[in-house]
Amino acid sequence: MPVLVKSEDVEHAAGRLAAVFREVPFLAQAGIRRTNAPRGSAADFILSVRSPKFERRLVCEVKPSGQPRVAREACRALREEVRADRRDYPVFIAPYIAPAAADICREYQVGYFDLAGNCRLAFDHLYIRREGFPNPSVQRRGLRSLFSPKAERVLRVLVAGGKRYWRMQQLAAEAGVSLGQAAQVKKLLVDREWIETGARGLRLRPLEDGVLPMLAEWREAYRGERNTAHECYSLKPLPEMERELANAGRRMKAGLAFTGFSGAARFAPAVRYQRVTAYILVNPRTLAKRLGLKAVASGANVTLVEPYDEGVLYGAAERDGAPVVSPVQLYLDLSRTKGRGEEAAAAILEQVIKPLWR
Repeated sequence: MPVLVKSEDVEHAAGRLAAVFREVPFLAQAGIRRTNAPRGSAADFILSVRSPKFERRLVCEVKPSGQPRVAREACRALREEVRADRRDYPVFIAPYIAPAAADICREYQVGYFDLAGNCRLAFDHLYIRREGFPNPSVQRRGLRSLFSPKAERVLRVLVAGGKRYWRMQQLAAEAGVSLGQAAQVKKLLVDREWIETGARGLRLRPLEDGVLPMLAEWREAYRGERNTAHECYSLKPLPEMERELANAGRRMKAGLAFTGFSGAARFAPAVRYQRVTAYILVNPRTLAKRLGLKAVASGANVTLVEPYDEGVLYGAAERDGAPVVSPVQLYLDLSRTKGRGEEAAAAILEQVIKPLWR
């Protein structure tokens, strides 16, 4: 069911849009009048702008979300609405219009305006464009929902699965979440037009060059500080320390898997490293004591990490004789790692993740 916009939100949007036109110098003396849209119209209000050089009716639809799916539906409805009168100019309005949604508006030749201050309005000899204003807090809450620990479990499955299609029951079971949680993630992805669905199920929608827009946004939203890191020091060479950690993890059934540069070296070696990093599900202090690792406040060369969620270890597997997190998790961790971490993450993306989508 469509989400209805409150009348006060429509009034506020109309006032904000009218204010934009009053700021244009040559429209200072223009007549700007707002009227209600006719009953049965797709629009929420009409803003008439009359000047000595032109007369236009801005047919405006206000939505509570500016995500791509919502924008596309609104643009289609608005194009149909204005088809009969060449004076009419369609405008899509939302609290915040994401860049992908703005591209959709341009594709349909629909103007857009959001309450954060971004807009593109182009008709006759008038062109107004503003961009770069940040998301309102209501959109930030949506991002936190999409990249919450439970939601991330679903995202890991979708990325790691490559071009595979998933039924909802299969997806929820594989991710270890409820069917309701999986459905909520699906809704958020559909709103962003990041997945495609059909008779075979659903999967992420890759772009032609193999880049996943979801993965790029996840990288920016990912918060590695949710983990708890235990910094240690060892006199042993790193390769020997990694072997001992892997063997101890197997004996203890500790749920251990390497990440960071330790993991990257086993997938796509790109940089030298001087620190071992591994996730572990048991108490890191127990493992550190068994291996003779000394806890330090600085100068650590071994980091044992308690993950914020067990989903971090989804897809972990043996590689070159050592357990390593999935390429997806490795990419996220490296993207937030100082000292050439972004370079190593780029190598994982190009050499390991992208081929899954070709």
